[in-house]
Amino acid sequence: MSEISRQALIDFVYAEARLLDEQRYEQWLDLFTEDGYYWMPLVHDQQDARLHASLMHEDKLLLRIRVERLAGRRTFSQQPKSRSHHLLQQPTVESMDEEKGEYTVRCAFHYTETRGDNQDIYVGWNTYTLVRQDDALKIRLKRVDLLNCDAPFGNIQLFM
Repeated sequence: MSEISRQALIDFVYAEARLLDEQRYEQWLDLFTEDGYYWMPLVHDQQDARLHASLMHEDKLLLRIRVERLAGRRTFSQQPKSRSHHLLQQPTVESMDEEKGEYTVRCAFHYTETRGDNQDIYVGWNTYTLVRQDDALKIRLKRVDLLNCDAPFGNIQLFM
Protein backbone atom coordinates (compact mmCIF):
# COMPACT_ATOMS: atom_id res chain seq x y z
CA MET A 1 0.00 0.00 0.00
CA SER A 2 1.32 3.43 -0.84
CA GLU A 3 1.70 6.20 1.70
CA ILE A 4 -1.54 7.15 3.47
CA SER A 5 -2.67 10.72 2.87
CA ARG A 6 -4.21 13.01 5.47
CA GLN A 7 -7.37 13.10 3.37
CA ALA A 8 -7.60 9.29 3.37
CA LEU A 9 -7.49 9.33 7.18
CA ILE A 10 -10.18 12.01 7.35
CA ASP A 11 -12.35 10.14 4.83
CA PHE A 12 -11.97 6.96 6.90
CA VAL A 13 -13.50 8.68 9.96
CA TYR A 14 -16.46 9.99 7.96
CA ALA A 15 -17.03 6.57 6.38
CA GLU A 16 -16.90 4.86 9.79
CA ALA A 17 -19.62 7.18 11.16
CA ARG A 18 -21.77 6.55 8.11
CA LEU A 19 -21.57 2.78 8.58
CA LEU A 20 -22.84 3.24 12.14
CA ASP A 21 -25.67 5.58 11.13
CA GLU A 22 -26.72 3.16 8.39
CA GLN A 23 -26.62 0.25 10.88
CA ARG A 24 -24.07 -1.64 8.81
CA TYR A 25 -22.51 -3.06 11.97
CA GLU A 26 -20.82 -6.10 10.44
CA GLN A 27 -18.94 -3.87 8.01
CA TRP A 28 -18.13 -1.52 10.89
CA LEU A 29 -16.79 -4.40 12.96
CA ASP A 30 -14.54 -5.39 10.04
CA LEU A 31 -12.81 -2.01 10.42
CA PHE A 32 -11.23 -3.19 13.70
CA THR A 33 -8.00 -5.12 14.00
CA GLU A 34 -8.28 -8.47 15.76
CA ASP A 35 -6.68 -6.88 18.83
CA GLY A 36 -8.76 -3.70 18.50
CA TYR A 37 -10.66 -1.99 21.32
CA TYR A 38 -13.58 0.40 21.65
CA TRP A 39 -13.05 2.46 24.81
CA MET A 40 -15.28 5.00 26.52
CA PRO A 41 -13.54 6.37 29.66
CA LEU A 42 -15.52 6.99 32.83
CA VAL A 43 -13.60 10.07 33.96
CA HIS A 44 -12.14 13.06 32.16
CA ASP A 45 -8.55 12.54 31.00
CA GLN A 46 -8.53 8.87 32.08
CA GLN A 47 -5.25 7.28 31.04
CA ASP A 48 -5.79 3.60 31.78
CA ALA A 49 -8.69 1.37 30.78
CA ARG A 50 -7.52 -1.70 32.69
CA LEU A 51 -6.79 -0.26 36.14
CA HIS A 52 -9.85 2.02 36.27
CA ALA A 53 -13.53 1.49 35.54
CA SER A 54 -14.78 2.65 32.12
CA LEU A 55 -18.20 3.23 30.63
CA MET A 56 -17.14 0.72 27.95
CA HIS A 57 -13.93 -1.13 27.21
CA GLU A 58 -14.74 -3.78 24.65
CA ASP A 59 -12.45 -5.94 22.58
CA LYS A 60 -13.50 -7.30 19.21
CA LEU A 61 -15.21 -10.33 20.75
CA LEU A 62 -17.42 -8.16 22.96
CA LEU A 63 -18.13 -5.84 20.04
CA ARG A 64 -19.19 -8.85 17.97
CA ILE A 65 -21.55 -10.01 20.74
CA ARG A 66 -23.10 -6.53 20.87
CA VAL A 67 -23.48 -6.46 17.07
CA GLU A 68 -25.17 -9.89 17.14
CA ARG A 69 -27.47 -8.72 19.93
CA LEU A 70 -28.48 -5.67 17.89
CA ALA A 71 -29.38 -7.95 14.97
CA GLY A 72 -31.31 -10.45 17.09
CA ARG A 73 -35.06 -10.83 16.71
CA ARG A 74 -35.46 -11.54 20.41
CA THR A 75 -33.66 -8.40 21.52
CA PHE A 76 -36.69 -6.72 23.03
CA SER A 77 -34.73 -3.62 24.03
CA GLN A 78 -34.40 -3.00 20.30
CA GLN A 79 -38.08 -3.12 19.39
CA PRO A 80 -38.36 -0.61 17.83
CA LYS A 81 -34.73 -0.43 16.78
CA SER A 82 -32.52 2.41 17.96
CA ARG A 83 -31.16 4.76 15.33
CA SER A 84 -28.23 7.15 15.41
CA HIS A 85 -26.89 10.25 13.75
CA HIS A 86 -23.32 11.51 13.94
CA LEU A 87 -22.62 15.18 13.32
CA LEU A 88 -18.84 15.42 12.97
CA GLN A 89 -16.46 18.31 13.08
CA GLN A 90 -13.74 17.95 10.46
CA PRO A 91 -11.32 15.31 11.78
CA THR A 92 -7.75 16.38 12.48
CA VAL A 93 -4.74 14.20 11.90
CA GLU A 94 -2.75 14.29 15.14
CA SER A 95 0.14 12.06 14.10
CA MET A 96 1.36 10.01 11.16
CA ASP A 97 4.10 7.40 11.48
CA GLU A 98 4.51 5.96 7.99
CA GLU A 99 7.36 3.71 9.09
CA LYS A 100 5.16 1.95 11.68
CA GLY A 101 1.99 2.38 9.63
CA GLU A 102 0.26 4.00 12.62
CA TYR A 103 -1.89 7.13 12.62
CA THR A 104 -3.85 9.13 15.20
CA VAL A 105 -6.96 11.05 14.19
CA ARG A 106 -9.23 13.12 16.46
CA CYS A 107 -12.79 14.19 15.71
CA ALA A 108 -15.27 16.17 17.81
CA PHE A 109 -18.90 15.06 17.49
CA HIS A 110 -22.51 15.60 18.43
CA TYR A 111 -24.21 12.21 18.52
CA THR A 112 -27.93 11.56 18.70
CA GLU A 113 -29.42 8.18 19.56
CA THR A 114 -33.15 7.70 19.28
CA ARG A 115 -35.58 4.89 19.93
CA GLY A 116 -39.32 5.43 19.80
CA ASP A 117 -40.10 8.71 21.57
CA ASN A 118 -36.76 8.83 23.40
CA GLN A 119 -33.87 10.87 22.09
CA ASP A 120 -30.46 11.19 23.76
CA ILE A 121 -27.74 13.61 22.70
CA TYR A 122 -24.08 13.13 23.54
CA VAL A 123 -21.18 15.46 22.85
CA GLY A 124 -17.51 14.59 22.86
CA TRP A 125 -14.62 13.58 20.69
CA ASN A 126 -13.28 10.36 19.23
CA THR A 127 -9.60 9.60 19.07
CA TYR A 128 -8.67 6.86 16.62
CA THR A 129 -5.47 4.87 16.56
CA LEU A 130 -5.44 3.56 13.00
CA VAL A 131 -2.99 1.10 11.53
CA ARG A 132 -2.16 0.01 8.03
CA GLN A 133 -2.97 -3.70 7.73
CA ASP A 134 -3.47 -5.89 4.67
CA ASP A 135 -3.47 -2.85 2.35
CA ALA A 136 -6.23 -1.14 4.35
CA LEU A 137 -6.72 1.12 7.33
CA LYS A 138 -7.95 -0.60 10.50
CA ILE A 139 -8.94 0.65 13.94
CA ARG A 140 -6.67 -0.55 16.73
CA LEU A 141 -8.34 1.74 19.27
CA LYS A 142 -11.38 3.96 19.13
CA ARG A 143 -11.50 6.11 22.24
CA VAL A 144 -14.79 7.94 22.83
CA ASP A 145 -14.46 10.79 25.34
CA LEU A 146 -17.81 12.20 26.39
CA LEU A 147 -17.90 15.78 27.58
CA ASN A 148 -19.95 14.74 30.62
CA CYS A 149 -18.43 11.27 31.03
CA ASP A 150 -18.90 11.36 34.81
CA ALA A 151 -22.66 12.00 34.62
CA PRO A 152 -25.23 9.24 35.20
CA PHE A 153 -26.36 7.69 31.91
CA GLY A 154 -29.21 5.50 30.81
CA ASN A 155 -28.53 2.64 28.44
CA ILE A 156 -26.32 3.56 25.53
CA GLN A 157 -27.50 1.06 22.93
CA LEU A 158 -25.37 1.82 19.87
CA PHE A 159 -21.83 2.94 19.07
CA MET A 160 -20.59 6.51 19.00
